[in-house]
Amino acid sequence: MDRRHWMRRCGMGFGGLALSGMLASEKRMFAHSESESLASSGALPLHFPATAKHVIHVFLNGGVSQVDTFDPKPELTRRAGQILPFENLKTERKTGVALPSPFAFEQHGQSGIPVSDLFPKLAKCVDEMTVIRSMYAQLPSHELSLMLMNTGDQRVVRPSLGSWLTWGMGTINENLPAFVALCPGGLPVGGAGNWRSAFLPGTFQGTRIDTSKSDTSKLIDHLQNKRLSAGEQAKQFELLQQLNTTHLEQRPGEVAIEARRKSFELAYRMQSEAADAFDLSGEPEHILKLYGDGPQNRQLLIARRLVERGVRFVQTWHGEMQPWDSHSNILQEHRKVANECDSGLAALLIDLKQRGLLDQTLVLCSGEFGRTPTVEMGQDGTGASQGRDHNHWGFSLWMAGGGVKRGTIYGATDEFGFKAVENPVSIHDLHATILRLMGYDHQRMTYRYAGRDFRLTDVHGQVIDAICQL
Repeated sequence: MDRRHWMRRCGMGFGGLALSGMLASEKRMFAHSESESLASSGALPLHFPATAKHVIHVFLNGGVSQVDTFDPKPELTRRAGQILPFENLKTERKTGVALPSPFAFEQHGQSGIPVSDLFPKLAKCVDEMTVIRSMYAQLPSHELSLMLMNTGDQRVVRPSLGSWLTWGMGTINENLPAFVALCPGGLPVGGAGNWRSAFLPGTFQGTRIDTSKSDTSKLIDHLQNKRLSAGEQAKQFELLQQLNTTHLEQRPGEVAIEARRKSFELAYRMQSEAADAFDLSGEPEHILKLYGDGPQNRQLLIARRLVERGVRFVQTWHGEMQPWDSHSNILQEHRKVANECDSGLAALLIDLKQRGLLDQTLVLCSGEFGRTPTVEMGQDGTGASQGRDHNHWGFSLWMAGGGVKRGTIYGATDEFGFKAVENPVSIHDLHATILRLMGYDHQRMTYRYAGRDFRLTDVHGQVIDAICQL
């Protein structure tokens, strides 16, 4: 063999070694055997071809008023000040007469979907959206309805939607969490329970980031170690993994130990890539201007950057407690919170589409319930505050990208906007539809725990085929 042939064979051999390493990494990332899927970041086989690979859930927590945003009701104006015939529809507090919307509605886009002047910039994107006007929940309570929207159960500890999806689909980027919850300030009602993994392995719980901090070094606590060098950290990490591996070998099948190993591994790898993902200084000026200022708009831009880097599920919260909970003076309170996110919501859809990411990213924008079309009374039953009480009987949300039909309105509430009456959609139906868009049959996506098979939709849920481009 001459030297040229020898070099050619060696070169091909080195390529094979590299390919072997890549395939091993791919196997770890997308493995789907039962044992690996329970304790690793592996994916379950898809039941259908998926139309979406990522989800961005914009949570406008507190209860967005449907009759002041996407569900205009002229009858409220005609019957302003009158008692409406809804004796059997109980609300959390006493309400009085019909309260017309103080916001003007106008049809937008080729689809002609009406949107109030609360969202002048988002209204220009309605041709990308499906607006569901016939959502309903079970109870007019923030805590219970938040749990229902996020986990499919309002009473018992259950894994969140983001945890189910990341358990099923696995991760794309080994250096970032597959499920991230962006929440400025304090925690929302229910706290970390909104992005819990419950009985799923702990590695599938959401990682919360406080986006009220613009300094990337402060977004994630202890991201960088100022006392140890990279080499020292590597030795420390290797020792820790060896100890945990030995511990696991003595206790085979212990998912909690494996989840801990994965958490340490992810934390070690995040040190380089996480800082880059949350650093907006490299974004062009026109993109920063498109999104606008403030923590809400900034975190929507971060959501795009995370999806761009392979994060499966990103949930953005409008803030701690209930920012949209307008029990009084809905004109000023809804206007204030809408101004904080209108430009960012529009920019998110525009930006994702320009980058070719909208078709593979499902954007869901919702609260936990809606608000009454009647004015809320004082606690003593007298006086009116020009606000609206909680309303779980009927409310609106919108979706875009990821395989949903564009420029579509689905379902309807009654003439006053109180109750869903045409094609009612439960939270279980919504979850079943999201899973279908991600490639899963909600009835077959189950996890064995405590002697029985659990699923996100429990024994409920129907896919809303009418809004899906399947």
